[in-house]
Amino acid sequence: MNQIKINNTDCLSGLKKMEDCSIDLVITSPPYENLRDYNGYVFNFNYFKDVANELLRCLKDGAVIIWVVADKTSNGSESGESFRQALYFKEIGFKLWDTMIFAKFNPTPKNHRRYEQEFEYMFVFAKGKPKCFNPILIPCKFNGQERTGTYRHNKNGQLKKLNTAGNVKEMKIKGNIWYYTVGKNCTKVLLAHKHQAIFPDKLVEDHLITWSVEGDVVLDPFMGSGTVARMCNKMNRAFIGFEISKEYCELAEKLIKSIEE
Repeated sequence: MNQIKINNTDCLSGLKKMEDCSIDLVITSPPYENLRDYNGYVFNFNYFKDVANELLRCLKDGAVIIWVVADKTSNGSESGESFRQALYFKEIGFKLWDTMIFAKFNPTPKNHRRYEQEFEYMFVFAKGKPKCFNPILIPCKFNGQERTGTYRHNKNGQLKKLNTAGNVKEMKIKGNIWYYTVGKNCTKVLLAHKHQAIFPDKLVEDHLITWSVEGDVVLDPFMGSGTVARMCNKMNRAFIGFEISKEYCELAEKLIKSIEE
């Protein structure tokens, strides 16, 4: 078994006990403006700011945070809290390395006077330049075909043909909109669904591949049922998790043990 540490405590208390510059990667999703009752957990902006500052202290230079978040809608307006959090991360010294999208193949249908919400943000914050980037590659649609040429406007507004001679490559780096199935089919571990808002296993796997290597220390300060912990155990990463709910901590321990067996 890899080094997996599950701590039944609120994340701020747990973070304050951690050493400086000890974490390689954070993958997490904070409670979304108390849209759900996570066994009594409360998450407001002042608490968030304290957490963000502790994360800055605990992360190594070159470490990355994957911050999955969405906004609530109240009185016909989205809150914009996700952007507020992103701007605060930048304010205290993180780079907003990428604004990625977690798009859903099967979003929950709702009756709104707007286009239905089919995604969440996956902000990528970096403490300096990321030390690790192992991009996921996908096949090029026109693999092997000859390029017909690409035209772009230059800084003077003139339309110029770029030097794109040759054939289309076989593979390319995947874009930053990642699609996943949510709900019942986001994991084969059915017991995990005792938590009401779990990550798709593949989402965690893709970020672990991209931003870390074997042996790195990964943190999830809002651990829930422990999807990040399970995937770290599977992919040979050390893991530290904080979860205020004793029930969810016990569930995470049970899930990791069952998979090992």
